[in-house]
Amino acid sequence: MKNLKMKAARAGKDWSQQELAETVGVSRQTISAIEKCNYNPSVNLCIKICQALGKTLDDLFWPDN
Repeated sequence: MKNLKMKAARAGKDWSQQELAETVGVSRQTISAIEKCNYNPSVNLCIKICQALGKTLDDLFWPDN
């Protein structure tokens, strides 16, 4: 299952994976892996991503039931 919420939030800001990666201090590959659910980011990284995208942890990382 992909993290489409994060991808949609990133696209909503018209940011590439590279732009988000540079903003939060990780590689583009890390952002790609998170969006593909191949990598579980630390809470600190999740918070940085949420702050950069103007979203909450629940918005981006809490699973829908």
